[in-house]
Amino acid sequence: MPRGRYSLHDLHDHTPLGEEHFHCAPGPSGWRYVSQTTGPSGSHLGSVDLALDELGRPIRLELHAASWQIRGAALDGVTWVRTDPTGTHATEGNVRAHTFSGTSPAFLVAVARLLRLTPDSPATRVRLVTFTDPVLAPRTVDQSWSLLNSEAHATDNGPLIVDEYQVNALDTGEQHAVHIAGDVVLAAPGIELEHLESPPSAMPRPDGRGGGHGLDGDGDGDADGDEDGGQSRPQAQD
Repeated sequence: MPRGRYSLHDLHDHTPLGEEHFHCAPGPSGWRYVSQTTGPSGSHLGSVDLALDELGRPIRLELHAASWQIRGAALDGVTWVRTDPTGTHATEGNVRAHTFSGTSPAFLVAVARLLRLTPDSPATRVRLVTFTDPVLAPRTVDQSWSLLNSEAHATDNGPLIVDEYQVNALDTGEQHAVHIAGDVVLAAPGIELEHLESPPSAMPRPDGRGGGHGLDGDGDGDADGDEDGGQSRPQAQD
């Protein structure tokens, strides 16, 4: 069970935003990530509890930040309930998207587990609902993910496969790199792995069908039937 600590930084001026203390593990039905976030002074800022099924879909999400709360899951796309700090008002949202996103490194691992790309896969478009700090306001974004390289590094516990992804924001054209080993983010914009107590758990590897996990046979990403519970699928780009 990987357990460790990330440092979080502002994407633009690299101002320290705090730390995320996490542990995560695969299970019989998928993968779970739990964390607590603290500010630069050590004060408690929030928490993340994310569970994925074996296909990488979010079956449960619970976020807390500044007394705001999100509860969500993959249902007719993704569905969530956002509760205000007083607990007296709750608003429900639903978007035909693939999964959730946010500031936590957990969401990068979640997208990688959903897509299961290979270096030969085409760039794959994915729609995300991201929750922005500190009030967990939802925003829909479109990204394109490509796996540029998978490289094995020798360690005392055997080879460690590090995947290098290129992520493009389709609304701005901004590009950035994400490095993931199993279920641990090694480096990404605004994220640095500061401490890891145990090796990452192995990432499920693609089954050789090509393209991202869950694409249909003609590669256009359209669902052929509703076996995924009505959730839309990642879309390969030519």
